[in-house]
Amino acid sequence: MGSNGNAMGTAQLLIPIFKEEGYEFWSIRMKTLLRSQDLLDLVEQSYADPDNEGKLQENRKKDSKALVIIQQAVHDNVFLRIAAATTSKQAWLILQKAFQGDSRVLVVKLQSLRRDFETLMMKNGESIADFLSQTTTIISQMQTYGQRLRIKL
Repeated sequence: MGSNGNAMGTAQLLIPIFKEEGYEFWSIRMKTLLRSQDLLDLVEQSYADPDNEGKLQENRKKDSKALVIIQQAVHDNVFLRIAAATTSKQAWLILQKAFQGDSRVLVVKLQSLRRDFETLMMKNGESIADFLSQTTTIISQMQTYGQRLRIKL
């Protein structure tokens, strides 16, 4: 019987497929997946070409692995947008700009969510569970767009 190797390394990853809707949740799942493979920093910051040829080859290989994961995580219609990307960071930024928007779009989305949160009231006949679910959804969306919340007890 042969060696199984590292179970995590040989296990097939469940890659969430992005189909042009739900970018925020997809990107959170992808960040977790990329972090689990020690690739997220590379995707978000790219890599400098080090003087060490061995390290350069290792970085290129890791970047190619990250790019493959990103390419496999999108539907064919979305793939067309990133097909020409040569690095994982390029592909990630293309998707981010296309589906999350630039900083102005994020500001508008956050303002809208803050307004929703500030005007949130429990309706007559609404269960506490439903109200908490609605509140949690808004808070999660705000955090997805980068809003840091401090909870005071």
